[in-house]
Amino acid sequence: MSGIVLSASVRQNLLSLQSTADLLATTQNRLSTGKSVNSALDNPTNFFTAQSLDNRASDINNLLDGIANGVQVLQAANTGLTSLQKLIDSAKSIANQALQTTVGYSTKSNVSTTIAGATAADLRGTTSFASATASSNVLYNGTAGGTTAATGTTTLGATIGSFASTGATAGDGTTALAGTITLIATNGTTATGLSGNAQPADGDTLTVNGKTITFRSGAAPASTAVASGSGVSGNLVTDGSGNTIVYLGTAATPAANVNDLLTAIDLASGVKTVSITAGAATFATSVGQTASTAAGGAVTLKSSTGADLSVTGKADLLKALALTTSSGAGNASVSVNRTTTAASLGATIADGSTLNVDGHVITFKNAPVPGSTGAPSVPSGFGASGNVLTDGNGNSTVYLQAGTVNDVLKAIDLATGVQTATINANGTATLATATGQSNSSINTSGQLKLATGINADLSITGSGNALNVFGLAGNTGNATAFTAARTSGIGGIAGKTLTFSAFNGGTAVNVTFGDGTNGTVKTLDQLNTQLLANNLSATIDANGRLTITASNDYASSTLGSTTAGGGIGGTLTSALTFSTASNPVQDAVAQTARANLVSQYNNILNQIDTTSQDSSFNGVNLLNGDQLKLVFDETGKSSLNITGVTYNSKGLGLAALTVGVDFIDNAASNRVLTNLNAASSTLRSEASALGSNLSVVQVRQDFNKNLINVLQTGSSNLTLADTNVEAANSQALSTRQSIAVSALSLANTSQQSVLQLLR
Repeated sequence: MSGIVLSASVRQNLLSLQSTADLLATTQNRLSTGKSVNSALDNPTNFFTAQSLDNRASDINNLLDGIANGVQVLQAANTGLTSLQKLIDSAKSIANQALQTTVGYSTKSNVSTTIAGATAADLRGTTSFASATASSNVLYNGTAGGTTAATGTTTLGATIGSFASTGATAGDGTTALAGTITLIATNGTTATGLSGNAQPADGDTLTVNGKTITFRSGAAPASTAVASGSGVSGNLVTDGSGNTIVYLGTAATPAANVNDLLTAIDLASGVKTVSITAGAATFATSVGQTASTAAGGAVTLKSSTGADLSVTGKADLLKALALTTSSGAGNASVSVNRTTTAASLGATIADGSTLNVDGHVITFKNAPVPGSTGAPSVPSGFGASGNVLTDGNGNSTVYLQAGTVNDVLKAIDLATGVQTATINANGTATLATATGQSNSSINTSGQLKLATGINADLSITGSGNALNVFGLAGNTGNATAFTAARTSGIGGIAGKTLTFSAFNGGTAVNVTFGDGTNGTVKTLDQLNTQLLANNLSATIDANGRLTITASNDYASSTLGSTTAGGGIGGTLTSALTFSTASNPVQDAVAQTARANLVSQYNNILNQIDTTSQDSSFNGVNLLNGDQLKLVFDETGKSSLNITGVTYNSKGLGLAALTVGVDFIDNAASNRVLTNLNAASSTLRSEASALGSNLSVVQVRQDFNKNLINVLQTGSSNLTLADTNVEAANSQALSTRQSIAVSALSLANTSQQSVLQLLR
């Protein structure tokens, strides 16, 4: 080539083209790689700095896989903790079922004693009740002026009332009325009977003191044909209670007469009594009474001493007897009132009135006492004492015709128990005053002094006018009851102390019985409040039996035992004898149910063990004692060590239960619940720790990802080409190259001219 001689211009153009080609090649290389520094020759400083940044980013990127695996290990442990918590909750549910199921013992251990008279409202009871005395208003006798005090012998009945008619005649108008005059006249005549409208017809009635006299035509039935309980005598059939049927006969053969009618009236008014045997009736005038009569043209009606007489019936009939001036088919009434005297009460008591004394009934009856002369016999099971008939159980009847204030007091005492009655075989009653009691009485002022007795507080109510007559209706006479309280003493345990040592970890208690103030105990509720802290409870029955029982929580424990405690003592034990503590008696059905719960609980523990073993990822199990180490930077200086736990059933403090030992009562169930609650708290604490570690790991994971991006960006900033600049350079170099080619062509033009000459 040295032999070739190029002109200076050609040579210069060639050099320019070579330089442009080199620059264009460099620009095209940058555009194709995107980097301005592709080797250390391009820029040693930037090249090696970028390479260092890329290497660090690569190292940190390699750590991200380990961190991601660590996150999954933590997630696996957290999943295991969640499952374990659910299993613990299931175990709690089983323990709660044990608490809610029937107590495992049909009888719990208890001690008991009896406190006389004790109730839930007052545990002190009573050593005895004393009979108190209650006073009535003043009772007066019938002395004129109404201010003379009654006495015990003052009679309840008054002086017999009498009403006499005048000038009554038979149906012929000339025959004076007599007892033998028939009530209906002979057919076709006007003699020997009542005449005209005065004659009673079949079905007519008279009402006497609430009793009914019924008129019937025809002859009276034989004794064998009367209704059961009734009796026949002559023309009368009576039921023994004052109700009578008068048989009139017929117009051809009249039967009943005026005497028969008067007998029927006296039976209804109590003047006469009847004794019925095998359908036959025997009439008698009551002791101290006067029978009604008809003689000398006059009818004389008599009341009994025990009740006023009231007769209501057909006016014509009463007019024929000259008892009224009214006439016609309508009713008229005749009253015969008694009179009170110094021997009788100033107020008469109505027949049928009652007093209800402490639930026992005293009835006042207008009749002679059974068993007396002319009176019916004493009913079976009853006994008579004076003018009182008693059943021996506190229920009595006081007979008004001869009864006295003392008889009323006697009946009241029988009702309150102040006196007792022994029924004798002969129909009498022997009365005795109860030990330590005093009979009721009447004082000189005329006040009843009523003994309350010791069986109950006195309570008297009444019907009719009984309360008013005996001054028991209050000051205004409007009260409906008379009451008085017994005198009672404080129970024998007042001031005494009952002690219990601590029972099953409870608080030892000292119970002092008193009026319920200053820490003393009076009521059952107050006692239970004090016993509650010592796992005991108390009950009392209607007989005053106080029972101290182990609570449901400790139904399997025995009071006073070495293991449970609860021994009893104190000054109360010197006054009362407590029974030996009984052993609890298992309920087979309940214990079977609780045994099934034990089995279910143990199955849950097995699931806890397997769940903790299965909570691993990539061979690492933080719930089975493994450790996890995570490295966060390329130097290994930044790391996190997570120490695992062993959270199987034993690790959580849970042990398998034993049938017959665990869940047997509420206390055993509560012990299991306590352990489960502790295990639950442990799991929550570990879940919190895992969550905190997981948060740290995730933060570092995100940090490393961002750091890698920073490093790679920094590296790129050092080596990347500016594509805009390089593209412009490429265009400029292309233009430059084109111009250089043109210049080279011009430089060769002169040489081509010489070549042209040579052609």
